[in-house]
Amino acid sequence: MTQSEALSILKTGANVFLTGEPGAGKTYVVDAYASYLRERGIEPAITASTGIAATHLGGMTIHSWSGLGIKKKLDRYDLDRLASSEFIVKRVGRAKVLIIDEVSMLSAESISMLDAVCREVRRRPEPFGGLQIVFVGDFFQLPPVVRRGDDSEESILPERTIVRFAYDAPAWLEANPVVCYISEQHRQTDDGFLSILSSIRRDEFNEVHLSQIGSRIVEAHDAPEYAPKLFSHNADVDKINSEMLDKISAQEKIFGMSSSGNDRIIESLKKGCLSPERLVLKIGAKIMFTKNNVKEGFVNGTLGEVTGFETSGYPVVKTRSGRKILVREAEWSVEENGKIRATIAQLPLRLAWAMTVHKSQGMSLEEAVMDLSSVFEYGQGYVALSRVRTLAGLYLLGWNERTFRVHPEILEKDESFRQASEEARESFEKISDEDLRKIHENFIKASGGKNITIGEKVKSRLDKIREAYPNAYRPWPKDSDEKLTELFSGKTPLKELAKIFGRQAGAIRSRLVKLNLLEE
Repeated sequence: MTQSEALSILKTGANVFLTGEPGAGKTYVVDAYASYLRERGIEPAITASTGIAATHLGGMTIHSWSGLGIKKKLDRYDLDRLASSEFIVKRVGRAKVLIIDEVSMLSAESISMLDAVCREVRRRPEPFGGLQIVFVGDFFQLPPVVRRGDDSEESILPERTIVRFAYDAPAWLEANPVVCYISEQHRQTDDGFLSILSSIRRDEFNEVHLSQIGSRIVEAHDAPEYAPKLFSHNADVDKINSEMLDKISAQEKIFGMSSSGNDRIIESLKKGCLSPERLVLKIGAKIMFTKNNVKEGFVNGTLGEVTGFETSGYPVVKTRSGRKILVREAEWSVEENGKIRATIAQLPLRLAWAMTVHKSQGMSLEEAVMDLSSVFEYGQGYVALSRVRTLAGLYLLGWNERTFRVHPEILEKDESFRQASEEARESFEKISDEDLRKIHENFIKASGGKNITIGEKVKSRLDKIREAYPNAYRPWPKDSDEKLTELFSGKTPLKELAKIFGRQAGAIRSRLVKLNLLEE
């Protein structure tokens, strides 16, 4: 199934399980659907099983959203208390669409408790109280989480624990989500490496694949210093980052995290934020960006090095591509019904000599050094390996027998998911475009939103553009051509012309072409 087909199914209001291999574009589809709903006056509840995934999406954890917190069981008293909480009633009661990312890390018990809260608060007997529920994730990746009291970062379930995955919950079965298994690939650009990852996913990893992986074995002293290193445990990560920073003799600069808003939400944001509360930097420090900002030239996972500090105190980072970026504070926040509940602010950076596999989930890395000799859970090795785009970008220090294995139960379940997705694709393909459009519009109307025409959509976008460029897409007055010609002949730069005429540089260039002052 393609991304566009999955998006069209989401727009019908059907419950959906959105899945696919790492790099298939699940987050892209979620973002596109959220934008579609917001344009029509519907604010989706965007959540995730972990704080890390939640901050990637700009949402909150499902435990915070539902009020469940760290509960492992839910009794009548708990339900009554949650149903009488003003915040929970407003949040859950007003919601129309609930999106849960990284659903593989939620147990069946968590799904059941969430279902109970939604039904109780919304006073409706349907699964999840009648919400459109959108499960997002890949069950081949990290499984449900428990606290074990060791250093294993959120503590993955040990092998001896009987895992009941989210899809085992009666509420999942009752919700009967349409499976949308995205088959596209937007991360791995190396067909050979993609074949290796697919072989792990299908439990077909053999000696040929092992030989290919083995070609990427390196000694620690031969591994590229600039590439981030992935480990299974926090202790290894902290040790390497501290040691590497200490080796730099330059003066250190300390950047503290600021916060405002609801204390509990702030703590949740801090746990999920990849930037630390106390960030220590030096000239020469290897860093990784922790947030997307395409306009500034970086995304979550972009690697670089601190080359200096401006008089303002902010660091200048030179990325691997050679671009220099002055890095200012970024914000992570939780918004609810148009109101900011909590915000944290920190430089969107972290030291990048090393990180845990858990923290790497959701990232795309050009290169990485991995020590997978201490992998202790199904899917951990697969998650780590699938972070890099090409086999050439992989440097392995070692592995163990668990590295290339996936959970046997998920193997069987994955086949049923693929089949269900193909059946869904064929069924929706039979619906005419006109009927599908009506279904989309009916769901928006039933959810209290407002359907918009193409003309209204274009006008809305024009209005936003004209906030910055008042004359965008407006006719050119005749006397403007004379002034434009005169200024351009006088060597006035395009950027300056754009400011003078209140238009974008592209519009100025197009006008100059029309006046035969520039070639196309």
